[in-house]
Amino acid sequence: MNYLKIIFFLLIFLLKNNFSLDLYSDYDFVFAVLKYEGGGDWYSCIPSVRNFLNEASKRINLKISLKEKVVSLSDADLFLYPFIFINGHGNIKFNEEEILKLRKYLYNGGFLFCNDDYGLDIHLRREMKKVFPDKEFVEVPFSHPIYHCYYDFPDGIPKIHEHYPGPPKGYGIFLNNRLAVFYAYNSDIGDGWDKPEVHNDPPELREKAIKMGINILYYALMY
Repeated sequence: MNYLKIIFFLLIFLLKNNFSLDLYSDYDFVFAVLKYEGGGDWYSCIPSVRNFLNEASKRINLKISLKEKVVSLSDADLFLYPFIFINGHGNIKFNEEEILKLRKYLYNGGFLFCNDDYGLDIHLRREMKKVFPDKEFVEVPFSHPIYHCYYDFPDGIPKIHEHYPGPPKGYGIFLNNRLAVFYAYNSDIGDGWDKPEVHNDPPELREKAIKMGINILYYALMY
């Protein structure tokens, strides 16, 4: 694993977007959770995110903050975070300023990981179409580095929970040949990060969810 390469790309991202490096004086990586309007429960993922960060910090040679940072698309410091996470069960609503800000963030090297915790799909697709009117979510091929960059997932994204009929899907939006948005559909990686007693998931499923989460994080920082 190339630790220095990750730090280099983090520095390039921050300097490119004209923000100070104060946040990263203590940590190499801070996990940003997106707070959005519309009524969806963006906050429902906080306990599972903290569990994931605790586990990821043991496996990746980075100094990871064990507490998430809640950000909104209107925040001035959005570009401090090269990785943001959106999760929930309900409606999402971006205003015009947020649409423009998210588009700029993603075109300037930012990465968005979307996790459908059931009920998010129709709202997420509608809002992302506003961000990129000329783009569609496409299925990310199993050969893509996001499935192989740290742990190996030869069959693509694992299915942790059954929310819809059919297999899980890893969808993406590509910008200049870079996967800038990764969308876990019918998989619910986030639920797999919860403590065992929350969903009574077997250890092997929780392990897959953690490993896939690490792959997504690692890909976002390396690519």
